[in-house]
Amino acid sequence: MAAAPWERVSMTKRATCYTYFPSPLGELLLAGDGASLYTLGFADGSMRRRHEPHWQADADPFEQAIAQLRGYFAGELHEFELPLAPAGTSFQRRVWDALQRIPYGETRSYGELARTLGNAGACRAVGAANRRNPIPIIIPCHRVIGGDGSLTGFGGGLATKQRLLALEREHCPRQLAIAS
Repeated sequence: MAAAPWERVSMTKRATCYTYFPSPLGELLLAGDGASLYTLGFADGSMRRRHEPHWQADADPFEQAIAQLRGYFAGELHEFELPLAPAGTSFQRRVWDALQRIPYGETRSYGELARTLGNAGACRAVGAANRRNPIPIIIPCHRVIGGDGSLTGFGGGLATKQRLLALEREHCPRQLAIAS
């Protein structure tokens, strides 16, 4: 298996820079070290994030992330290719890597994700790691749903999760091919 994107990124400590991106979901905070992204924060919800006073405002390092987010919200980009450096435990990073393998326009339950990781009994631990995902949308935790198909918690709020899933359904190539 290929290394997760954050395993290929140098973990050299640099000053944190940030910018805000006006998205269809509201203003998103992007933060990183200039070489990799390690935070995407929502304006509302439990993942509401604002910049820290000691961070440096600088949009230049986020040009690629902003371009890809624009493509995603336009329905043109289905897979992000960005240098990421999310902070988390090795288990959390395994969950986040598995999230990135959920295809655009598809969903998985917490149980399915736990089985993918080789531990069917780890549903709650998978849910906890999902909640701690510091880079939602790009690491697509919104694609995880309840075992009964219901929408479950999301750091940007359930309405945001519903909008992201609807966007993906609308632009999913598999569905477009079937509809043709």
